[in-house]
Amino acid sequence: MSSRIRHTVITLMLASPLLASAAEPPAGAKLAGQFACTACHGSDKAVVGPAFRDIAKKYKGQAGAEASLIAKVKAGGSGTWGPIPMPPQAHVSDADLKTIVAWVLAGSPEK
Repeated sequence: MSSRIRHTVITLMLASPLLASAAEPPAGAKLAGQFACTACHGSDKAVVGPAFRDIAKKYKGQAGAEASLIAKVKAGGSGTWGPIPMPPQAHVSDADLKTIVAWVLAGSPEK
């Protein structure tokens, strides 16, 4: 193998993990998909429930918003966004809920 080809192969091998991680969605987005949050909430469009970005706008700058939303998601309920209830998500760990809610409050970035 020529040194130029070898250099190219080595460069690609070293760069591939960086390229793969750059293409991965944020942890909050992954968890929102894993726990089917995205079945009812779109990133920028309401589905059954409000869009994640609308939630971020509503709670922007509010003290205690993260803890409040974690509790709301865990318990479920209705009335905040209309009459359609959100089922409780008690099966989701507090750590995962914290990651999801932080991602939502950050505006549900794709990267």
